[in-house]
Amino acid sequence: MNGVQGIDDVKLRDVSELWFISAPGDPTCQQTWDTLNKTTSKVSGLTTNFKLHIPDLKVGTLDQLVGLSEDLSKTDGFIESVVRKAAQYLGDVLNEERDKVKENLLVNGMTLAHYITHFQWDMAKYPVKQSLRNLSDILTKQVTQIDTDLKSKSQAYNAVRGNLQNLERKATGSLLTRSLNDIVKKEDVVDNSDYLVTLFVVVPVVNLKEWWAKYEQLSDMVVPRSSKIITQDAENVLLTVTVFHKVIEEYKLHCRENKFIIRDFLYNEKEIEATRTELTKLTTDKKNQFGPLVRWLKVNFAETFIAWMHVKVLRVFVESVLRYGLPVNFQAMVLAPPRKMQKRLREVLNQLYAKLDVTASNKSSKSDVVDMPGVTISGSEYYSYVSFKITIDMVD
Repeated sequence: MNGVQGIDDVKLRDVSELWFISAPGDPTCQQTWDTLNKTTSKVSGLTTNFKLHIPDLKVGTLDQLVGLSEDLSKTDGFIESVVRKAAQYLGDVLNEERDKVKENLLVNGMTLAHYITHFQWDMAKYPVKQSLRNLSDILTKQVTQIDTDLKSKSQAYNAVRGNLQNLERKATGSLLTRSLNDIVKKEDVVDNSDYLVTLFVVVPVVNLKEWWAKYEQLSDMVVPRSSKIITQDAENVLLTVTVFHKVIEEYKLHCRENKFIIRDFLYNEKEIEATRTELTKLTTDKKNQFGPLVRWLKVNFAETFIAWMHVKVLRVFVESVLRYGLPVNFQAMVLAPPRKMQKRLREVLNQLYAKLDVTASNKSSKSDVVDMPGVTISGSEYYSYVSFKITIDMVD
């Protein structure tokens, strides 16, 4: 991180959202910029301001701009949803390292706030010789493909992770429920006998003495001194006992009566080996997918965020032309108010630009705001000046 970026990021540290506004050149764009800075500087710490550089875009007809304005609003919301899905899924994939999510959400090596406040239009990806409609379609198509790929990659990774978690869950927990495949060994069972069978019994630790006193008398045909401890946890002990086939059901019944719990488990070497093989395969698959998936998410979060920023710029341009008319003569600006100064800044801006539309104060009603959990769809409030916002808090 270079020195300038470092200084700017310190200024923007407490910024959760940035505002894109525009006002007519009065009479020049530079004078509009100077007036904004002079007015907002009267309140200490109110905002940090940046010029928003918009290239020479093709204007088109008034009818085209009106239709595009509505479509861009929908595109804005769609792209934001993909941006947030990518960020949240990165946090999900990193899991125990969720605290590192924010440092991985960069755009071209820059923090989100720095990228926005130093925005440069990507001429290679989005040629300004194209019509505004074509640029909007290019952006939508690009992000739609990323969204499709995100769904595919997340489904594949979630399937592997889910199956692995199920196997791991079976291998942990209480002796009453966990799999015995990784506990019981071949020497723990009577093998290839037509008459004898090894039963596995879970006994509470507090009842262990009772077990030793009773297990041989719970039914006839119990092999004397055949019980041994396999393993134990804080609450229970897993033991074996060998009985004749013909008394299995009777023995289970008397165990239940004494609160000794029979685990229905038959030692099968092939099944145990198959489970171990599956566990190894899933562990390897998850490890092999993890690194490439994290890299893909980082790259495509950045790509989607870049597309989102270009849509915001298109919205500022289209709305400014519709609002202020031709020829194009407006100054677009990015304002970065700290959270605690947002309300005060809005009051200052409303006063500064009140003359642009005297009815605006009656239109900027909170009831017009589109509010979705975790998602801010900008531009729902009306002001006398063009105003959109972008919320950069990506992780809860």
